[in-house]
Amino acid sequence: MVSRVLVPMDDSEMADAALEFALSAFPSAAVTVLHVAGGPTSYMGEAMSLAVADDVDAAVADRAEPVFERARAIADDADREITTEIELGSPAKTIINHAEGFDLVVIGSHSSNLASRLLLGNVAETVARNAPVPVTIVR
Repeated sequence: MVSRVLVPMDDSEMADAALEFALSAFPSAAVTVLHVAGGPTSYMGEAMSLAVADDVDAAVADRAEPVFERARAIADDADREITTEIELGSPAKTIINHAEGFDLVVIGSHSSNLASRLLLGNVAETVARNAPVPVTIVR
């Protein structure tokens, strides 16, 4: 039985569809929406000062808020509650690490062109291949 579902979300329609699917397909599961933001820390590493880290945290929270507002609206339409979480880092790696403790990851498939997939990789595909739990990709 699926009792905990992780739904990574960005600002895409496919992420919205993934959340809608998770809420309807698993009506009794606790759903957590995860927004992963890349940021200066991925380039600066340990050299970043605490003051800069605080500024980055505030900027990430500001950038995530519209995603979470949309997620809460989708949950409200489904008469469901969700939990929201923010992580900073590489999307695929962060989602894979965060999936521990969940029963399922439901992720939207992004329709990216071949050049983007070759250069950047496909987050949904990487998560599906490497997550410690089953993954459902929503198109």
